[in-house]
Amino acid sequence: MTPQRVLRAALIFVALVAMHYFVRPLMGWRVSMDFLVIAMLLVAVRVRPGVAAVVGFVLGLIGDSLAPESFGAGALAMCLVGFSASWLKAVFFSDNVFLHAIFFFAGKWAFDVIFVVAARRGGMYEMATQVVLWSPLAAALTAVTGVIVLLLFRGMLEAPST
Repeated sequence: MTPQRVLRAALIFVALVAMHYFVRPLMGWRVSMDFLVIAMLLVAVRVRPGVAAVVGFVLGLIGDSLAPESFGAGALAMCLVGFSASWLKAVFFSDNVFLHAIFFFAGKWAFDVIFVVAARRGGMYEMATQVVLWSPLAAALTAVTGVIVLLLFRGMLEAPST
């Protein structure tokens, strides 16, 4: 990638992280998009698995800083999802919007499942409700948002050729 593309991708990454903390709380929805997962997945397909794991870990720590009762669960979940996404990136390098939507959906749902299990907040019923009901809805909204981001910034976020 050229330095200009790296700078543009970095700016989009920073904007997504900022949107997670400034736009998302304004919505007040029970099911909301996760801009951190979108940012991490966009980085994960452009870097090696180890770098993606580190980026996911740092983003997870940033997210965990606001939830001390489950500190570490987000870092673990982001780290595992980032590593897995980077490792599986060869499958998703087509320019198919539907495949990108599935990629965002699976990444967000995997993050939520790992987070809920690692955080162990509430009883089994609350955890099952979160994983089976709320997480797929949040994953679907995150997938739609991720596809919109990709379509808006298509030229800036082109995946590298293998």
